[in-house]
Amino acid sequence: MPDLDLTTDHKTLDDDLAARRYFKKFAAITKLLVPVSDEMEKDRAFSDLDGAVLEDYIRAIARSFKALSLKYLVSGRLDGIGQKHLTIDLHESGFPIFQEILTMANDAAEAAKRLEGMPAPEVLKDEMVRQIVGERVVPTKLQYAMSQRLYFETLKEGGLFFAQVHPAAEFIADVSGGRRGYLVHWGVYDSQLNVPVVYLMEVVDSGRKALPLDESRWPEVQAHLLAQSVGGLKLLTIARGFDTDFADLHPKRLRRISLGPMYSQAFTLQTGAMREVLDGAKASEGEDWALSWTVEELVSERVEVEKGWFSETEREVFKLDPFGPGGEDSGATRITRSLILPERPYQVLAEKDPEGFRAMRKYVVGKDGRVLVAR
Repeated sequence: MPDLDLTTDHKTLDDDLAARRYFKKFAAITKLLVPVSDEMEKDRAFSDLDGAVLEDYIRAIARSFKALSLKYLVSGRLDGIGQKHLTIDLHESGFPIFQEILTMANDAAEAAKRLEGMPAPEVLKDEMVRQIVGERVVPTKLQYAMSQRLYFETLKEGGLFFAQVHPAAEFIADVSGGRRGYLVHWGVYDSQLNVPVVYLMEVVDSGRKALPLDESRWPEVQAHLLAQSVGGLKLLTIARGFDTDFADLHPKRLRRISLGPMYSQAFTLQTGAMREVLDGAKASEGEDWALSWTVEELVSERVEVEKGWFSETEREVFKLDPFGPGGEDSGATRITRSLILPERPYQVLAEKDPEGFRAMRKYVVGKDGRVLVAR
């Protein structure tokens, strides 16, 4: 277990083996999120379209972890200024810190240029063989060069989850009155919480031109949504702001899906019931974890018409749940919290039955990789 610094929320994984275990753990977790999403579709928490969109974001997150694993594969074994280590948020996150994701996005912008100046893979492999066989030395610097090439190749291929994933729109259906329905979705890596967040917004478009093809409205919508995608903002604030700024776009449903935190005895600090569960599980390396999945949802209850001097404007009235977590102050219609965890931690959780976890939906990962739902 890495030496955790209790004075900070950030931890540098300067143990090469620990870093590899960390990336292996997340590779397994992200692989499981797709079947979890499928189970949520069966529970009707998501539609088929929602599930397909979410799977794309999950795969993007997995590719980001793959890229980071290549970046840091050998760098920890270098001496001097070239030595680099991954930094994670070990408290209520478990994910890499925001700066890691931001740096990766900057590297992606330079990926093609950087690859042009790197030796071809065949050249690096031949030189490694020569050093191993001829000089009988470990070709650390060449291994590092190869890992960096693979890192930039992954970035160039694209499809990663960066600090911002720009909004896209999926057509849902024609609505009465010549209107069109869209699922607008986008993602951000929360800079305060250090977790990936996905937004899904169902919008009715009463404009003359289809929203994704509107050269005037669509760029403005994209910029507006990204500017409002801050974890501290309530969904009600985001939806009302959008409803006010775009008279011919009507937000009917807005969801914010937080994929994290990830908890693990080996890499994070946790308190209370979660700490007791992971301590009591004494699980093996591959089963020592739990992942939180939170869906905040805001639904329009009705439409009111504001009358001006020469026009009428529709305004959405959103439903707030006074009995939900945080009551009406939550700014949401409902908040659904789920926990994904392997069998052994789940058994301990079921035995202890802590009150704070009773309302959470549990998705239990079997040793065969199947996902079971515990009501």
